[in-house]
Amino acid sequence: MRIGELATRAGVSTRALRYYEERGLLESERSSAGQRQYAEEAVERVQLIQQLFAANLSSRTIAGLMPCVDGDLSPAEAQARLTRERDQIDAQIAELTAARGRLTAVIALCAKEYGRPVT
Repeated sequence: MRIGELATRAGVSTRALRYYEERGLLESERSSAGQRQYAEEAVERVQLIQQLFAANLSSRTIAGLMPCVDGDLSPAEAQARLTRERDQIDAQIAELTAARGRLTAVIALCAKEYGRPVT
């Protein structure tokens, strides 16, 4: 499929797809006219890349995880790499939850001070 079709089906811009290729996250072949051509599996790969970006992973980290997805690493090595990333996400969630709790406490103090309800 061509770049525009992949962009539509995966819900991203063509610019994002070009960026993914530059970073080594996505591969395409070129037609005789020089147009990018993608395999059917590219849709799922782009959606996975989007999910990893949404989890606040950098393109460098995602590139390091792609061998796990592609089966280019031993199962034990892939599992260890993926587990490390998951553990880092869990730590970020814990930090954000603590920050949210502190903000809620400050909001409550402000509300008490100024007689406004907590929202």
